Amino acid sequence: MFKRIRQRWQNTSSALLEEGRELGADITEDRHWLKAAFWLVLALFIALFCVGLYWSSEPAMFPVQAPVVDASGNTAARVTGVATTSAMIQVTETLLNKRGGYLTNDLMPPGVWLDNIPNWEYGVLVQVRDLARVMRESYSRSQSQSVEDSALKDAEAQFNFNRDSWILPSTEDEYRRGIAYLHDYRNRLVDADEQNAQFYARADNLRFWLGTVETRLGSLSQKLSASVGQRRLNVDLAGEKAARQSTATPGEFEVKTPWNEVDDVFYEARGAAWALVHFLRAAEIDFADVLADKNARVSFEQIIRELEGTQASLRSPIILNGGGFGMLANHSLVMANYISRANAALIDLRELLARG
Repeated sequence: MFKRIRQRWQNTSSALLEEGRELGADITEDRHWLKAAFWLVLALFIALFCVGLYWSSEPAMFPVQAPVVDASGNTAARVTGVATTSAMIQVTETLLNKRGGYLTNDLMPPGVWLDNIPNWEYGVLVQVRDLARVMRESYSRSQSQSVEDSALKDAEAQFNFNRDSWILPSTEDEYRRGIAYLHDYRNRLVDADEQNAQFYARADNLRFWLGTVETRLGSLSQKLSASVGQRRLNVDLAGEKAARQSTATPGEFEVKTPWNEVDDVFYEARGAAWALVHFLRAAEIDFADVLADKNARVSFEQIIRELEGTQASLRSPIILNGGGFGMLANHSLVMANYISRANAALIDLRELLARG
């Protein structure tokens, strides 16, 4: 009897030991799979991080004085309006073809994680849209009753397409159609046999565009300055007793940019300034005679100089938001300083262009 019990015990022990060995082998195998999965995910994350870092670099500025060659091979750089149209084409192409391409409508990592470059793209896009409207309404028309250029009308519509559409249709495709319309307009500009495309470089046309730029820079300056928060007096109705507004507002209010939007405003302003530098350089070429007649070339160059200061290399991995006189830097206030000075010079320039 005892022999039977011992034999059964030995058999049971052997079976349990064998089962334990098999279970241990399974656990070891599972641990190997878990380790492999962990290192694979880590490697993927590092790769996406590096790609995102590469995509987050802003494109360099380019010269707008490069000559444009027409279909016949003739250099057409000195045709009025070619510099502005070419700058607009190249700025928009850079927006679409820079590192990582156009990121605002990305739905996959790492593009979906990035927000600095999409805000930079928005700043550029606003300036492109403003200039497209001015070219249609003012630059290409001799009088208020003149017929607008059909290519510029279509180009403006394309650039005002939804900026974050991923597919059917995609934003990139719509903007490329707008670029194609600009190419059509430029080709007709440089063709001496085509007289239905014109660019009128007059002081009033330049003032019209600079007025739009002035309001954009003023808004950006206010948003940048609000990074530290400040109490402001309500001056909405100042200067006219009979002025009225829709709803009552307090006489004093506090303005402060949320901490998580400080870098968004900074990169939007940086993108807008980047585009404006190129557009202003192009206008300096197309409106050279107007600026010389008004003795305003130096004032124009000073505006460009101030905006170029906004494109200095950023030596910090994050946008710092220190207090106005605190120990840490405040990148928003530095940016606001450059933009405010450019805007002040812009106001003086518009007054100078208005004089006879």
